[in-house]
Amino acid sequence: MTEKLTFFGNKLVPEEEKQKKVREVFDSVAEKYDLMNDLMSMGTHRFWKRLIAKETGLKPNESAIDVAGGTADISLLMAERVGPGGNVVVYDINGEMLKVGKDKCFDKGYMKGIRFVQGNAEEISFEDNTFHCATVGFGIRNVTHLDRAFSEMRRVVKPGGKVICLEFSHPESRLFGKLYDFYSFTVIPTVGEMVTGNRSAYEYLPESIRKFPPQEKLKKIMEDAGLYKVRYYNLFNGIAAVHIGAKV
Repeated sequence: MTEKLTFFGNKLVPEEEKQKKVREVFDSVAEKYDLMNDLMSMGTHRFWKRLIAKETGLKPNESAIDVAGGTADISLLMAERVGPGGNVVVYDINGEMLKVGKDKCFDKGYMKGIRFVQGNAEEISFEDNTFHCATVGFGIRNVTHLDRAFSEMRRVVKPGGKVICLEFSHPESRLFGKLYDFYSFTVIPTVGEMVTGNRSAYEYLPESIRKFPPQEKLKKIMEDAGLYKVRYYNLFNGIAAVHIGAKV
């Protein structure tokens, strides 16, 4: 039987190995993950995450799940919207990232309304029609089977609810893309090594972005996963993109 392969950055690895390798990357950078996001994006990622929270349209007392939610940035923003009577789940396969997220929520005084659950995005451990919304921010490209992850997010969302994906994508301008490549493959690994001591983790980051499907292809993947009226818009010339689909 032929072994199934998938990309881990630029490298082809057996599918069953990718999850382990991704876990090792995020175990090694969890403590400095938020700091690196601020440095790499000059704080822009925080504005983008606020856009996602607004796109959810969540109301007081509703519920949401943030898949690959790690350090809980998006979850905290959604918790503000649903209030003390609502319910937000931070769902991530990586225990170290969840620890950082728990500490952040504790520091900000969020002791109720946010739960942390460790699990696989391709097999979400909640029943059908549980949440009003599912989000995934800068995490879907680390999943082996995108179609399964989106199908699972659609499954756990209530009819009429949204699935929202924020992810690095492909610049629209060729010139801008070349500048972005230089920044991604030269500057980011160097800064990553200085801050975290792990250059390879921040070499994986731009490699995984370049292997990620472009905007239209990701839209099709979400549609094939059963999501309805999928639309997207680019951020900062396509460095990132927001995709939104609904469950009928």
